[in-house]
Amino acid sequence: MNKIRPTSAKVRQALFNILFDVSGTLFADLFAGTGEIGITALKKGADFVFFVERDRKRSQEIKRKASKLSKNFKVVQADAIKFLKNYRGKPFDLIFADPPYDYNYYDKLINEALKKLSEGGIFILEHRSDKSFGADEERKYGDTILSFWRR
Repeated sequence: MNKIRPTSAKVRQALFNILFDVSGTLFADLFAGTGEIGITALKKGADFVFFVERDRKRSQEIKRKASKLSKNFKVVQADAIKFLKNYRGKPFDLIFADPPYDYNYYDKLINEALKKLSEGGIFILEHRSDKSFGADEERKYGDTILSFWRR
């Protein structure tokens, strides 16, 4: 099983303070891991959340936790880029991605995510502070950066 690096409580709180209101949104939590970002989105009123997590055990755990809150979610056990490439549903209002810090496909991930955003939608990428991807905005929290792109 891959090492999991959940988004810290401080970064999660900052993220939802920045987003402010996620109610009524279609939200994607890519590299969902523990599912905490998507679960927080559900708690804060997102209409529907897609959790995308490759690991089977983690996917099952997310499904178990999220089903206690809502029926408005789907857990997809898949690679994040393949999910985005194959997704044919309504464009996302918010896409959050927290790939492993040693991830090699940031450019592909960013390109595919931006294609799947609704007009006015936001893509948020969590990554280590030694990387920069030309986002519209970056917020730094210790060794973590949240990069934001708006469509």
